[in-house]
Amino acid sequence: MKTLPIIWKHTLVIGSGAAGLNAAVQLHTQGIHGLAILTEGLQKSTSINTGSDKQTYYKISLYGGEADSPVAMAETYFAGGGMHGDLALVEASNSSRAFINLVNLGVPFPRDRFGQFIGYKTDHDPRRRATSIGPYTSREMCRMLIRRVEQLGIEVRENLNLVQLIILDEGEKKRVAGAVMINPAGELEVYGAENVVLAVGGPAGLYRTSVYPVVHTGAIGVALLAGARAQNLTESQYGMGSIKYRWNVSGTYMQVVPRLISTAPDGLSDEREFLREYFNTAGEMNSNVFLKGYQWPFDARKAVGGSSLIDILVYIESVLKERRVFLDFRRNAEGFSFDDLSEEAHQYLVRSKALQATPIERLRQMNPTAVELYREHGIDLTAEPLEIAVCAQHNNGGLIGNLWWESVNIRHLFPVGEVNGSHGVYRPGGASLNAGQVGSLRAADFISQRYQEWTVSKEAVTEIAAAAVAEILDWTGRCAGAATHWRTERAEFQARMSRAGAHIRSRTEIKLAVAEAREQWQRLRQTACACAPGELGEALRTRQLCFAHLVYLEAIRFALEDGVGSRGSSIVLDPAGVKIHDRLDERWCIAPDTGDFKSKVLETSASPNGEVQSQWVDCRPIPKTEAWFETTWAKFRNGEIYDA
Repeated sequence: MKTLPIIWKHTLVIGSGAAGLNAAVQLHTQGIHGLAILTEGLQKSTSINTGSDKQTYYKISLYGGEADSPVAMAETYFAGGGMHGDLALVEASNSSRAFINLVNLGVPFPRDRFGQFIGYKTDHDPRRRATSIGPYTSREMCRMLIRRVEQLGIEVRENLNLVQLIILDEGEKKRVAGAVMINPAGELEVYGAENVVLAVGGPAGLYRTSVYPVVHTGAIGVALLAGARAQNLTESQYGMGSIKYRWNVSGTYMQVVPRLISTAPDGLSDEREFLREYFNTAGEMNSNVFLKGYQWPFDARKAVGGSSLIDILVYIESVLKERRVFLDFRRNAEGFSFDDLSEEAHQYLVRSKALQATPIERLRQMNPTAVELYREHGIDLTAEPLEIAVCAQHNNGGLIGNLWWESVNIRHLFPVGEVNGSHGVYRPGGASLNAGQVGSLRAADFISQRYQEWTVSKEAVTEIAAAAVAEILDWTGRCAGAATHWRTERAEFQARMSRAGAHIRSRTEIKLAVAEAREQWQRLRQTACACAPGELGEALRTRQLCFAHLVYLEAIRFALEDGVGSRGSSIVLDPAGVKIHDRLDERWCIAPDTGDFKSKVLETSASPNGEVQSQWVDCRPIPKTEAWFETTWAKFRNGEIYDA
């Protein structure tokens, strides 16, 4: 059995997006030393590489006389369905603390001369809780956090990919005790640790059609292989994004009412304005295009008679008809007239002083940085159309954490950021950035109060690590003789996820997809996948992603077979359902959302042999917290607030 030296760290932070970086900063600030951030690269997270025209950060209201409170904010979260009330209260209660921390680090969130932080309403938001610094909100968060990491001297090890978590069996619960990583040379590195903060982001690598940055793939599959329980894997968000340079085309990109066209696969010939035939007037069509700026992303509630019909028509044109779809900002759609727009759209453009003759001129008026963003990435919106598709954008589900973001069944493991599934079915725009900051803060609080001392057995870690390394080397040793390349394997499951596990779902398709996924996983598990020298990391990444896609599809199958209808950011095709549009054929009938599962959370667990179990659990309510100051202060002083 091969042994490798073990590098010991008190706490590992795996991943370097906004959540992981904040976890490291907060841990250091609270007295945890012997930290190390293990990452593919400080410039490779979704947080630092993604955004939209006005990327939103959601927080409690800090402006004017509008009343707000932690409970009121928690009720907004809870109202979206499929979310535990105690987690909603934690995210709401800690939002001001997390937000002001970012302000103090230097993130320039806008405020007035009196110091009030101005806000605006975002989707699923009854108050003006949202704020933004423009298209690069999360990037600036990362930059300020990286600067603080450097100031504090926190160790960062880049060019490392997570391969396996080291798990010890401690009776009723397991515990994490480190991780096996791989470097670009294909060499394994073993780390032993008292705690692991898992900040590996969302499941970006699962989808062919994706707006996640290319440099990010995600590693939730590693935790699922370790047995970590997950929840709401069925609930992701999908929306229109550009694909040459991956970016969300929300907000002003749609509010300026660009012309939507499709072409033959060459991208040049047979140009058509394909939307027009589905609307009675050009004004109705253009008003719905405008609304995509307000109502992005794809929403099942807006599929019938609403703006999400646009997403469905783009999907039909690009996927089923195999044509290419573009936003053209150079010209208006045929028959365009400001007077024909809905009152809402017309007044918005009037108030924005955006009545220029063409979409590109309106975009420059409303949001000039939106034009420059694409120019910086080699796309000139004044000279060429922008290719788009309906893309995977965010996973509301993920691993299950408790009130302190510790895994509910693997002690000392803290999933933070998008890999943590705290969100429900619907969430306010920007809530994910708040959740990442709050979750990483809570993890640091708990580790500093409960997990400062070393309790892990180094002998046990050495033994388990040796077995893990031997298993990994045995699998990679089969890569040389494997018949299928890792790129082929990955393309297979990515196509399957975009076909069956994205925003268009059906019971028939998901049943077939699960069978195919299980067959692929068993094949890949037994025979490995071929790779060139130096690509062992990609082969291993393909392995954990393939397992993750099986678990996700199984969770979706379970939900659909139980009768979950069209909700969140996905629709369920059903011949006996409601027809989306009278000009679409009979395939486009959808199962309605009965509301029967709004107060449920779907929990899922899996084992490496491919067995997946799911069950519905009731949403925990928002806690009643009518406390007395003196007794609460005493519990805080005594550390009782950290008790389970």
